[in-house]
Amino acid sequence: MASQGFDNTGLGTSEGGTSPGSHEREDTDGSVYQLLDGPSDVQRGVLQALGATQILNGIVILALGVFLGSLQYLSHQFRHVFFFTFYTGYPFWGAVFFISSGSLTVAAGRKPTRSLMENSFGMNIASATVAFVGTVFLSVHLALNTEEFKSCQSSRSPDLCICLGSSSNGLVSLMLILTLLELAVTISVSVMWCLGNISGSRKAISSPSKSAESGIPPDGSDSENPNTQLQVTTE
Repeated sequence: MASQGFDNTGLGTSEGGTSPGSHEREDTDGSVYQLLDGPSDVQRGVLQALGATQILNGIVILALGVFLGSLQYLSHQFRHVFFFTFYTGYPFWGAVFFISSGSLTVAAGRKPTRSLMENSFGMNIASATVAFVGTVFLSVHLALNTEEFKSCQSSRSPDLCICLGSSSNGLVSLMLILTLLELAVTISVSVMWCLGNISGSRKAISSPSKSAESGIPPDGSDSENPNTQLQVTTE
């Protein structure tokens, strides 16, 4: 009878499944990555909104680049200056980076697994670098357009020169605004991820110390089991 009581008592914590400690380890090592500080629903919504903004930025920049490239067929005389950004290819490879990082950010917001969060973080860092390079290209383009405007009056077709220059300035200015917005969004997502990792690390460090103060082992196992088993055997 004593052995039967001992068996029932010893298996009480594992009956019907694993112990609470094993459940905690399973949640920690699982694929779902808990979003960091604050309500998880709010953070997921913020990530999805920022990702949608990135996707929209990429699509609009791509459309503006295509429209800018189509203007070059109106004249071959001013192609080398008014279409500088088009020849760098920034509206195309920049849009690919922005749409990709936005898609990963939306996916990480919907299902925040650790792999998706890490991929989204890396892609946002790359998109931030691309946005910075694009800002330089667009700023140089605007400076070149300003210099070219001065020579429009002495050209063979000043009206066409002014028309192309004004259209180029307008399109490039819009792309510059969207690129700066993209740079701000990618930096925001990266900062959120970094701050979340720092907060998660602090919680992981403080958890063992709190468990030690309360006398409960970190694995969540029942510390009263040895005393219970000892009482049963003495009986």
